Amino acid sequence: MPELPEVETVTRTLAPLLCGRRIEQVDIGAYTRCIAAPDPASFAARIAGRMVTNLARRGKFIVIGLDSGDRVTVHLRMTGELAVTAPDAPIPQHTHLVMELSEGDQLRYTDVRKFGRWSLLSPDEYEAFSASLGAEPLDPLFTPEQFRDMLWSRKRILKPLLLDQTFITGIGNIYADEALFRARIHPGRRSHELSEAESVALYHTIRNVLTGALAHRGTTLRNYRDGNGQPGENLAQLRIYSRNAGDPCDECGNPVARLVIGQRGTMLCPVCQALPQNPEVARAPDSSRSG
Repeated sequence: MPELPEVETVTRTLAPLLCGRRIEQVDIGAYTRCIAAPDPASFAARIAGRMVTNLARRGKFIVIGLDSGDRVTVHLRMTGELAVTAPDAPIPQHTHLVMELSEGDQLRYTDVRKFGRWSLLSPDEYEAFSASLGAEPLDPLFTPEQFRDMLWSRKRILKPLLLDQTFITGIGNIYADEALFRARIHPGRRSHELSEAESVALYHTIRNVLTGALAHRGTTLRNYRDGNGQPGENLAQLRIYSRNAGDPCDECGNPVARLVIGQRGTMLCPVCQALPQNPEVARAPDSSRSG
């Protein structure tokens, strides 16, 4: 947390506040480990005087483009927040980085848990970084056939595979549980055991839950706020992740359950997402995997 819809919402709300403005100075607080690369002094020196040309998202990272060609990547992790404020506004506790902007405002980064990380990357470094991440699930060029082949080429448990950012990027615990529930697929199944129909269903539920959450500006459980300081409104749209073990499933009425799969807490309905008696029966024949 935050995941793709939250990071995309922060990116979209910050873009009009940052693009075209110059970063006059960067002040890094006592907690310098928020800077992953390069060293904090070099980070601040290379950014000072640069203009923000664009904001984008790659996976769970906010990407700030600079007129030097360098890019700043920001991973908010669990509790990171970004906000553009007037310089005389009270500075919140746990503020670890402040960018002084042209026209007098400040971009402030706060992070209670201190898990978030910033990196300044050259064009080549950014290309290597982006190439290390998996497919973007909302990319128009990302097809059901591509997703099917990705699943069938692995022999991994579905839940941790969907959380693997080198496989498909931007999905975390919330939207993995939601997509698997809506596709009626048990999160403990192996990826290569899914049928063609199941892989297509999962493809569409992933895209639907992400676009739906994006339309509601993300899910706020505790800390998440967008670039304007506003919480997301998607919590009411969740159908499984927001439930407690024993609550009735809104599809079948049977109690939902919480399991630990791949070391992550996982909500599911044991009836709607029942494990097949013989998973190999559902598996597509090898001859159909060529395309």
